[in-house]
Amino acid sequence: MDTQDISRPRLSEEDWLAAAYEVLTESGVEAVKVMPLAKRLGVARTSFYWHFKDREELLEAMVRRWEERNTGNLVARTEAYAESIAEAMFNLFDCWIDPGLFDARLDLAIRNWARNDSSLQERLDLADARREQAMTNMFIRFGYPQADALIRARAMIYTQIGYISMQVHESTEYRISLMPGWIEVFTGTRPAQRDLDRFLSRHR
Repeated sequence: MDTQDISRPRLSEEDWLAAAYEVLTESGVEAVKVMPLAKRLGVARTSFYWHFKDREELLEAMVRRWEERNTGNLVARTEAYAESIAEAMFNLFDCWIDPGLFDARLDLAIRNWARNDSSLQERLDLADARREQAMTNMFIRFGYPQADALIRARAMIYTQIGYISMQVHESTEYRISLMPGWIEVFTGTRPAQRDLDRFLSRHR
């Protein structure tokens, strides 16, 4: 009998999204189904329908979360105040340190899902274009010519997608130690110590 265990508090929408996220990132979108999620959470299936009309609405909520968190935060970091291109790059690199700003696992799951979902692929293409434009604009803001800015932006995007697709695992300390070199590669200039110090103060 499909009944809610009254001894348990009713799950929130966030609980269902968190469970769906874990399944999506572990096993792919085909594994995200209502009954297995309910079993994973230890509740009746009917609990799901307090929050979502159907599975498609849950999937849409996850895609929106990805758009807001990964693309939205990335764009915001490129637009944050900076006195130099190096400081602007460190602002962007916050995304590669803080999973609350940019979730690499979710980005990989969305890219894998989009391979078999043309409508999602269109949204992914739009997101990538938005990221590319934001990074390009960041370089232009600091005097780089349009064509040069676009190439540098694409180099960063392709590098990061490579990191995500290869599921590169690095400690935070090691990743941070590489960042001055990455900035020199992507911008052509070595960051000043004051820029590095400000960045490190956010991640100690």
